[in-house]
Amino acid sequence: MTPQQQAGRDALITYLVVLAAVAGLMRINVTLPAIGHLGSALVSVVFLYAPIVVLGRRDQDIADYGFRIEPLKKGLATAAVALLVIFPVFVVGFFGFYEIACKSSLLATVLPKGTCAAYHGLDAIHAPKVLNREFIEFCLVQWLVVALPEELFFRGFMQGLLEQRFPPTKTIFGAKVGIALVLSSLAFACVHLPKGGDPRMLATFFPSLMFGWMRARTNSILASTITHGASNILIRLLNSASMR
Repeated sequence: MTPQQQAGRDALITYLVVLAAVAGLMRINVTLPAIGHLGSALVSVVFLYAPIVVLGRRDQDIADYGFRIEPLKKGLATAAVALLVIFPVFVVGFFGFYEIACKSSLLATVLPKGTCAAYHGLDAIHAPKVLNREFIEFCLVQWLVVALPEELFFRGFMQGLLEQRFPPTKTIFGAKVGIALVLSSLAFACVHLPKGGDPRMLATFFPSLMFGWMRARTNSILASTITHGASNILIRLLNSASMR
């Protein structure tokens, strides 16, 4: 087996093991202060340690898979531009989706029970509550417990191994990408399904493409981690402002 084939096999086996762990751990429905959902926190531990274990056996440095701050300026600039460009589009898409879905008898049945009952339309939008300890804890959890482990596993580890198996063939806005970006994004979307089985989670495929592009452009997971966490926080703010 060639090193390229070995990299692809390691990525697949690790993903399947992690997927099984996610499906099991998400059943632990316990919430703890400053940690949140215990099952989700344990999943994050799996995302952190799985790459460390596999790369240790391959005698490789995890820093070579994007787990580093450098290049700091490029990473921060990439994240800032992404947030400025994508957030306005996401806000429009968020409200547009609920305006259409909750007024359609067919689409409303796809949403989790009670979603449209909680959404009262554009006229009911109100300022979200952000200046409290709970929201600050939520932000820290999203960056450190959710975004960082997921970015290390999917963008750093999986995308890195898959790029060894399927070298990037195209350059898009300064980043060399290929089928490895698509495959790692599909894995990212699929691993979100065990949490509630909400089909909307498959839409995470699209932001994953952006996170993977950031990883390819900067050779670091700094930008994608910042943007990933900030995106989750934005969703929390939009839900708080529009749901009752």
